[in-house]
Parts: sequence; C-alpha cells; structure tokens
Amino acid sequence: MELIRKNIHIDRVKCRAGTQVALEDDINITDIRPDVYQLVQEQGEIVIEELRAVQDHVHVKGKLNFTVLYLSDDDVRKPSSMEGSLPFDEQIYMEGVTPTDGVIVKKELEDLSVGIINSRKLSVQALISLNLHVEELYDEEAAVELTGEEPVELKRKVIDLAGLAIQKKDIFRIREEIEIPSGHPNIFEIFWMTCDLCDVQFKLSDGRIAIQGQVQLFFLYEGEGEGRPVSWYESMIPFSGILDCQGLREQMVDDIVCSIGHREIEVKADADGEERVVSLELVLDLDMKIYEEEQTEILSDVYGVTKEIDVITGTAKLKQLLMKNNGRTRLSGHFKVAEGMPKMQQICHSSCGIQLAEVRIVEEGLRITGAAVVESLYETGDTEIPYDSCEGTIPFSYVLEIPGIRETCTWRLETAPCELSVTMTDGEEADVKLVIVFSGIVFDNYEEPMIRDIRVSDPDPEKLGALPGIVAYIAREGDSLWDIGKRYYVPVSQIREINELADDEIQPGEKLLIVKGVS
Repeated sequence: MELIRKNIHIDRVKCRAGTQVALEDDINITDIRPDVYQLVQEQGEIVIEELRAVQDHVHVKGKLNFTVLYLSDDDVRKPSSMEGSLPFDEQIYMEGVTPTDGVIVKKELEDLSVGIINSRKLSVQALISLNLHVEELYDEEAAVELTGEEPVELKRKVIDLAGLAIQKKDIFRIREEIEIPSGHPNIFEIFWMTCDLCDVQFKLSDGRIAIQGQVQLFFLYEGEGEGRPVSWYESMIPFSGILDCQGLREQMVDDIVCSIGHREIEVKADADGEERVVSLELVLDLDMKIYEEEQTEILSDVYGVTKEIDVITGTAKLKQLLMKNNGRTRLSGHFKVAEGMPKMQQICHSSCGIQLAEVRIVEEGLRITGAAVVESLYETGDTEIPYDSCEGTIPFSYVLEIPGIRETCTWRLETAPCELSVTMTDGEEADVKLVIVFSGIVFDNYEEPMIRDIRVSDPDPEKLGALPGIVAYIAREGDSLWDIGKRYYVPVSQIREINELADDEIQPGEKLLIVKGVS
C-alpha cells in the first residue's frame, strides 16, 4: 500500500525583531542658501542602503534624508529650503536569522524636530523605528489517497487552506506632465515639494492586475519676474494601468504593499519656451503576495478489513484566510494658530499622517487606536513672517470587523488618510475633516493532525478470535459507524447495508447488527 500525498505551500514568519534609533546632529546651511530667520516645516524620508543578515543578527545601514522649509533672514522674508541627511548604522539582534535569509524591513519616521542654533546652523533630531522580519516558505505534505489491493476503509476530511500561489516584487511607473495654469508665474526654482499616494486599489483578473489611484502633488516655488514672486501649485493626478501576472486567477486574494520607490521631478519649457511644465516620474514598488483559497480533502484515518493498519500521524501548522476587509471612519476637529504667531490669511497646503498607538484583537475584530496628525502650511499676509504652519491632532478608535477572529490569528493592516479638507473659520482657527481608510487581511493559524505514514501487518489472531461473529450492538453517546467498523474490522458500507441505514448518522440507544468480516 502507498500513500498519495499533496504538497501545500505555506508562508510564515520565521523570526522578527524591532528597534528604535535616535539620530541627532548639527547641520550647517549650505553656502548657496540664505541665512535662517524662522523655521516653517520639515519632512524626512528613511533610505535603507544595506541590509545584511549574519547568524542571529542583522546589519542595517541607511540614512534619513530631510528637507527644511524656512524663512530667509533678508530684508524680504522669502521662503527657502535646505536638504541634509543623518546616517545610521545598526546591528540588530534577531534570534534565528541566518546569512542566507532575506530580511524585510519596515521603516517609520516617528519624530523629526529641527531647531535654530544660529542663522547658519540647525539642530536636527529624529527618532526612527525599524521593524524586521524574515518570511519563509515551506511545504506540508497531506495524505489524500491510499493505493493498494487490500480492502481498506478511508476516512476523509475537508480542510480550508490559504496557499501562497504567487509571491514576487514588481514596479509600476507613473509619468505625467502638469502645466501650471495662467495666473501663476513661470517657475524659476521649486524649493519645497510633497508627493503622496492616495486611494491605491488593485483588481485581479486572469493573468493581470489592474492598478489605479491618485498622486497628490504640491510644490512651493520661486517664480520668474520682478522680485521673484513666491507661488504654489497643488494637483491631484489620477493614474491607472495593468500589470501582467502569470498564473493569476480572478478568484485569488491579493495582499499587495505599494510604496514610492523613486521620485523625480523636472521643470520643462512649454510650447512657448516658458518654464511652466512640471514633469513627474514615480516608480512604485510593489511587494505582492497572492493567495489561493482552497478546500482540500485529506485522509484523516484508515483501517483495514483484512489487514492491521497502524496510522502514524503528525501535526501540521496550516493557515486559512479568515477575511480581507476594508473600513472607513470619518473624523473632524479643529486646530488653532499657536499663540504669538501670525494669523492665517490663506491655507496653501495641508497634509495628514497616521500614528497608530495600538492594534489588538477584540470580539468583533481588530480594535485600532491612534491619531491623525494634520499639518497646514499657510500664508499670513505679515511681511515679517509671510509663511507659517500649524498642526492639530485628532484621536480615533475604530473596530475593523473580522467575524471569528481569535488570539492565534495574524494580520497585516494598512491605514491611509483621504478626503482631507482643512478650511479656515477665521484667521486663528481651522476646521478639519478627513476619512481614514483601513485595509486588513487576517489569517487563522491552526494545527491539523496529518497522516505521515502507515504500517500494514497481519491481524493479531488472538484479537480476532476474541471478536464475536455476530454482535447486537447498542450505540452509545459519541459512537460513529466509523469507530464501530474499525473495532470489528467491518466496512462501514456493510454496517449501513445490513441495518438498512440511509446515511452514517446513528443515535445513542440505536441497535445495530454487526457481522464479523474477518476470521
């Protein structure tokens, strides 16, 4: 007799680790930039340059690139900016990692603060978090059939699985040209820019993935002409496209992480030779996992009718997709200009970051608590401080519904702001409205007994001899036709036929006639 097995592809986290890194340095203003009078805003981006695993440790080398928007210490307080970087080099303990493992790092800028030391020097402090993990693929072998000439009884069970069907990395390029409208001066220099993804969605079909979303682009620039006027422009740029994905089927479930990997912006001349066209090129990095939900029938038990069959079992660690779900919550609030700072005349641009405090399992799903941090750059009308920024924090608590979730479940969660609206109520206060979008995929991890092997031998003559030829059996609580047939070496179908049973269901107290099948 031979077991026929089926390979089940499973992915799991082999090991994980995390750390926080504090960065601090004094940065000199470059010679080509004017002196600093007052800081307005700052922004940063973490770049990983090297990620190398050794035994039980991971070496992470990178830098924090930052840009600071400030007002110059000139007769006319014009906005200007400077760029810099803070390097880091960390050795992180990660038990179980080996040199051949591919380490995945999730980086987050938790805090960035800039202070003025003097008109030519800034103090930069930052706190970044690095969360590392290693994923591994392994195969579980499930016994699905038994071949051979000896008569046997097979008990089957259907299990739910989320098998990893496709795992790969890909890119998606976005190329757009934006011409600034009339009424704006020609562009001399862009000195401040933000570029964010909004509402990115994926749709699967056979062999293809459709992607669509929006890019929110804002830039503050120095214009051409007398006095080099300062202006700004903001645009929401939609994008869409198709990615080929061999082996993909429409009914599969995607888990795709999308981020901006490369960004390039260039000012070009229009048809009249004027610098009014902004060329934007983005490269989106896509880390794709595609799962296939399937119900697989496996053998859960075997017994022989003419032979003794010993079943050798083991425990398999499996996972099934519990749910992929999206949710939205609306937030509103307001913030005020800091005391002593100039009043708002016009809001130029607003942005929002999401800070998560906790994600935990509750009875209804995932309880997500955190805060939306909204920052607005505004024009003041004050010649001494023509531009400034203000910030407000709106806390939230939301439950992403996942019926059936339990403590053994694992998940991946994405949060993103959208539909952000900041409007002035007066020169000192602004109202904020926004929507936070939650996207979660949850897996249930469970252990399943699996038949690893069988041993076939001749029945024990003493054991067979002790069994009566015919038995009038009264069913007890918990009995099944399978258990009774296994005890007496009788096929289940024979018990059903002799007792004229329509199915395998029996009730406690029910009388059954068992005719011995082996002598």
